[in-house]
Amino acid sequence: MAWAYLSRVVAGPCAALSLLIESVGVVEAARAVRECALPESLLGPTSRRREIDCAASDLEMMDRIGGRLVTPDDPEWPAWRMLGLSQLEPGRDRDGAVPLVLWVRGPRSLLESSERAIAVVGARCSTGYGDRVTGEIVGDLAAQGWTVVSGAAFGIDGMAHRAALAVGAPTIAVLACGVDRAYPAQHERLLAEIAETGLVISEYPPGTVAHKNQFLARNRLIAALADGVLVVEAGLRSGARNTVKWARRLGRPALAIPGPVTSASSVGCHRMIREGEALLVTRAEEVIDEAGPLRLSLPTQQLSGPGDRLLGDEASVFAVLPQIGSRQPRAIAEDAGLELATVRAILPALELAGLVGMDENGWYRTTKKTQQ
Repeated sequence: MAWAYLSRVVAGPCAALSLLIESVGVVEAARAVRECALPESLLGPTSRRREIDCAASDLEMMDRIGGRLVTPDDPEWPAWRMLGLSQLEPGRDRDGAVPLVLWVRGPRSLLESSERAIAVVGARCSTGYGDRVTGEIVGDLAAQGWTVVSGAAFGIDGMAHRAALAVGAPTIAVLACGVDRAYPAQHERLLAEIAETGLVISEYPPGTVAHKNQFLARNRLIAALADGVLVVEAGLRSGARNTVKWARRLGRPALAIPGPVTSASSVGCHRMIREGEALLVTRAEEVIDEAGPLRLSLPTQQLSGPGDRLLGDEASVFAVLPQIGSRQPRAIAEDAGLELATVRAILPALELAGLVGMDENGWYRTTKKTQQ
């Protein structure tokens, strides 16, 4: 009830409230908001809606539509996906905070569904070329067990969801409004299909209407829940570039499909490729090469330690990790002589390889020995 109440009070990301909850607990934080016994940083964000307490009706609504409220306390919470958001520089972007909660519709576990995922975004006014390429690549990714994350918009988003559904693969739609609303309205049936076999999620409580700033905040969740962001067609001012920005800040690979040089629908992709914001890819195998888990080559002889299989930046990161105690990514980056974004991208890959772990204090080497 406290989580649901606070979700409606701030209606979106609020780093200051998340810090308060970590400090005093969610029940005490809710009491402090109701009584306005708050630090200066929270007076403004909570002043408009602190008198509104729809927690009971919001949770009843979610139960009625087969949904649920997922909080950071729940086993389903994708904690390691949210780690990147939690480590963004405070104050740089108000939308960069970890979501307070996630309102979820659908039968799948959010944690499990996002373990191997690709975000696919692009032009709302897609062409036949863009739709065809999206269908082919998503179909190939789905056949290899990848979840497709997108925003359920017209064009490439909708095509990505439909292509995943067509082959029975999981897909996650991230909305900028309440999960009980269809946005756009013409995608009501599509969202219903996704909710039956995949997941429809939002950080906004039921009944929330979509506004422009919420789409920009929504894009960070699309990037955070995936191993990489793939752009298929984008105009010069495409919103997909905002999702790419979040991917780069979170250390996720940004990928783009080239199109005809005469096509206005591919100008944004070409510009991102030319300016180094995204890597050029043309098929699913290339997407997996960039976004897939760290591949370790099999040794020809017994190795003395688990890190002996690593090369390049991965080896540098592993070398400065402690076997006793833990370290934060920023300290690791300084000692390894690498960019912070590079370290944030490498650590989850090393975790998937079973070489590192994470606790409340940071990252550390595991004691598990690598087998020949």
